Amino acid sequence: MFLSRLLDPVKLAAREAGAELWRLYQTGDFQQQQKADASPVTSADLAANSIIIDRLSTIAADIPIISEESYQVPLAQRQNWPRYWLIDPMDGTQEFVARSGDFAVSIALVERGWPALGVIYWPKEDVMYYASRGNGAFKQQHNLINRIHVNTHQAGNILKIAISRRQPLQPIIDLMQHAEKVEYIALGSCSLKSCLVAEGKADCYLRLGPTGEWDTGAVHVIVEEAGGKILDSEFTALSYNQRTTLANPDFMVMGKASIPWSDLVKSRPTERDLSA
Repeated sequence: MFLSRLLDPVKLAAREAGAELWRLYQTGDFQQQQKADASPVTSADLAANSIIIDRLSTIAADIPIISEESYQVPLAQRQNWPRYWLIDPMDGTQEFVARSGDFAVSIALVERGWPALGVIYWPKEDVMYYASRGNGAFKQQHNLINRIHVNTHQAGNILKIAISRRQPLQPIIDLMQHAEKVEYIALGSCSLKSCLVAEGKADCYLRLGPTGEWDTGAVHVIVEEAGGKILDSEFTALSYNQRTTLANPDFMVMGKASIPWSDLVKSRPTERDLSA
């Protein structure tokens, strides 16, 4: 009941932030700069961040917030939180700047270390993906709402792999060396590629390179409620709010459990130091 009461207000917050992103995208009225890690951030990211934090604070003032674009709370302060919001006001800033339109708003609620509610809004297509734990995953486009499921892949069929528009393809090819028939589907935004798996348009998404927990929080519950899994590159579960940094290891968004993923995808040891 608690999650059900939160879902509609969170969807409205995502839609409002997305509307502001789309307005700034269309007008070009934004400024760009680099963060300390050399990744881009724009005034549009910050505008959406402000809207979301304001709305979430109104929805549930007692729930703390972690955002990619806000001050990062030290582990000692946050590690015992029973629940918190985990947000990425604009997932796909590079796509925003490059004018592809493949960017999205991502809002998750994490409870006891695991995502319990997730909302992804794609302004360009007016598409909302959302889920809450135990209640299924859904896609809403305009006023049409459908429950979504991962693809019922059959042995021998072409395996559809979601990939980034802006990362080298060869490392993905190397990891999929045991799959005979592969089709690659390019899309921007980490969360949107994960949602392709959730709705059955792709069978897998392999993410190599830096991401934060805010990149997977919302899609984690959406993918799992659609019948899929998100695991790190050594086939173990991702974790939340357990490390000093909020960096993710390389990870895989996988569809149908009956697909022999451990045979098809070569295990790849984590290269970044994710120690607590």
